[in-house]
Parts: sequence; structure tokens; C-alpha cells
Amino acid sequence: MKKWLIPCCLLLQFASQVRSQTPVLSAGPETSLSGMSAYRLSYIDSSVQDYISRKWLNGAVAIVYRNGKLAYYRSFGYNDIAARSPMQKDQIMRIASQSKAITSVAVMILYEQGKLLLDDPVSRYIPAFRNPRVIDHFNLADTTYTTVAAKREVTIRDLLTQSSGIGYAEIGSPEMNALYAKNGLRSGLGVVNASLPEKMKVLGSLPLFAQPGEKWIYGLNTDLLGCLVEQISGMSLENFMRTHIFIPLGMKDTYFNLPADRAGRLAKVYTQDDQEHIIAWGKNHKDIDPDYPTIVKHYFSGGAGLSSTAYDYAIFLQMMLNKGTYNGHRILSARSVEMMTSSQLDFPFNGTDYFGLGFELVSPKGSSKGPWNEGSFSWGGYFGTFYWADPKEKLVCLFMTQQSPNSHGDITEKFKALVYQAIDQPLPIQP
Repeated sequence: MKKWLIPCCLLLQFASQVRSQTPVLSAGPETSLSGMSAYRLSYIDSSVQDYISRKWLNGAVAIVYRNGKLAYYRSFGYNDIAARSPMQKDQIMRIASQSKAITSVAVMILYEQGKLLLDDPVSRYIPAFRNPRVIDHFNLADTTYTTVAAKREVTIRDLLTQSSGIGYAEIGSPEMNALYAKNGLRSGLGVVNASLPEKMKVLGSLPLFAQPGEKWIYGLNTDLLGCLVEQISGMSLENFMRTHIFIPLGMKDTYFNLPADRAGRLAKVYTQDDQEHIIAWGKNHKDIDPDYPTIVKHYFSGGAGLSSTAYDYAIFLQMMLNKGTYNGHRILSARSVEMMTSSQLDFPFNGTDYFGLGFELVSPKGSSKGPWNEGSFSWGGYFGTFYWADPKEKLVCLFMTQQSPNSHGDITEKFKALVYQAIDQPLPIQP
């Protein structure tokens, strides 16, 4: 017994030290501890207020953490313009495609449980994807097309990297929009009563828009991943995320079905008229009821369906910066996080930057064009939300609006520049 006593004690001590060295987001402002200048961060205030005074933006929430220390957390403008009610920092927002990173983590959890391999063909779990075909010629006038055989089957890795050849309904190319509309497929935004497994079977019966693995095409890949999570785990995507991600991390405001006690915090949605004036998003605008987060649903769109707050999503990103752990809970192994934030494709997905398993990754060329460092990972959402995490500077940053489109959307690039110019001190050297 004594031979084992010392090693066990040392192991417990080491585990405690690891936990103490893993940043957990602070609740109050600690700008000086973050090594950022409060004065220079105030440039963000004036820049965002300028957009609001020009009526280019109704409201926004911005948050910046560095090394787990809260450097900046502000809300701006109005949540409800007509009622003149101010935007609140804890406003719950439709994060749309920011759902994709969380669904990707759910897939990696199943990978770590030995339930799947990333290079498994999707048809192993959903037979409708067996023997895929690829569009050769498409006639937009009547949606007829010819196809050729795919060189190989679509894999889970293809879905995670948006390189399966699957397109997007409603927000894709004219050909994608036409083909998917004809077959009753939606983007996932605002879908309530459809059956996810049935819709994914329909998707599997349709041709791809490129050979698997050969081209980056933004598409319904992550909705299909969400369906795979349900098929493989035997749980709804909602319950799987709550059990394996949200509850362990303490993400208390992230939902597919927003509870009634949080519905009052749901932000209003705005769009633009033909003169680029901000107007309220109507009930039937683009066939998306803006109240969809509060409508009870069983169609869980892994690519677009979640609502959350800036603070909750910052927790999720800090977990990724911490190599899979947060507040004593391990969500993923460090190696899985490294895989997710490593380039997976043989080509830059947008001509400049790389793509990992669910994230855009900043390349050396991308870093040279802007302030964020190589290896930063990011994405955004349809309604005007945007995030990135920078492992080198240990930054977690979000700028969140509820406005789509926004002709003056360069505010996110300005926000990025304003964050980095406020870094005043190097990070402390870890022992």
C-alpha cells in the first residue's frame, strides 16, 4: 500500500496543478490582468457607437477575453428600436452557423467514445448516401441534370471539412437553391416540424455538386452530422449536446428550444430595405419566423439551429483554447482539439486560409493580411454573429448582432483590428 501512496498523491497534486493552470473565464472586468489597455479598448466603443448613430447597426454585444481574464464586455444600441429598449450583455441571440462548431465537437465526442471513425462512409449509418453521383450538367430553367458516378463515397471527415460536395438550400448557388427547393429541403433556419432523418434521406438521394474531398462547398454538411449524432448515440442532438457539452461547461443559455423563462431575453432580429435602412424582420421574411427559438421543435439543425449568448459561447471557445477542458471538466482530449484546429484539406478553402474539422483556420498568408495570428480559428452566423479564438495570444473574441444583411458589415473587421491594437503587454510565461 505504501508503495502506491506517494505516486497517487503526486498524481492528484499534478492533476490539481493542471486544473489551476487551465484558464476559466473571470466574471468581472480584469483588464489590467489580461495585459490589455482599457484606454485603447475604448476605441471599440466609439467605433461601434458611430455605426449605431449612422443607423447602420441597431445594436451589438462584444466580448474579449485574454488568458481567461475579461478584458472587455459591452452592449451597444438597442435590442428593440421601436421600444427604445437597450441591448443587454446577456441578450440571447440566434447564432445560426455558429452551431456548426458545437455539432462538430459532438461528433468528435463520439469519435473519442469509439462510436465512429472520421473516414467512415456516411452510408454506413445512413444507407441513402450509398453510391453517390455528382452533377455533370444542370439546367436551371427546369432543374433537370445529368450526373457522373462519384469517385468515392462521402465520409464523416468530408462533412466536417465542408468538402463532401453537398450544397446549401436557400443560401447556396442558384442551382443548389433550385434543386433543394424542388425536393423540400431547407437551410435549417427556422425549421420546426420536419423530420431530420427523413430530410437527410432525401438529401442522400440527390446528386453532389462536386467530387467528395475535391472542393470546399458550404452546405448542409453539419445538419447531416447532427443526424449522425442522433443515429449513432440514440439521443436527440438537443439532449446529446446538453448532456455532453452544455451542462459540463456551464453553458446555461444555449438551446435549440429556448425555455419560457429565458424567452424575454431573446433579441429582436432586423434586416434592411432596398435603401439599406434597418427594418424589423417580419414573421414571414425569407420564410423564417424570427420567434423560432421559442417554438417547440424536434428538428434540431446542427448547422444553424442554436441560440446562445456571447458569454456562453466564450466558454465554449475557452474550452477549445484549453485543449478540451474547462472548469475541471474534460470535453475532448487535447489531441482531438489539435486535430480540429489543424488544416485538413490539400488546398486553402477560400484561396487564403485553411479549414479544419468545423473551423476556418488562419494561414500564414491570412495572418499577414490581418492582425490575427496563424492558427486562429473562427466562423460566424447568418444573423450577424462572429467569433474567433487566437491560441498564440490566448484570445477569445465575439461580436454579435442580430441583423441580416448588413451592408456595413465591415464593423467585424474593424473590431478585430481594435482588439489587437489594445494588447499592451505580453502574456505571462507559464511555469
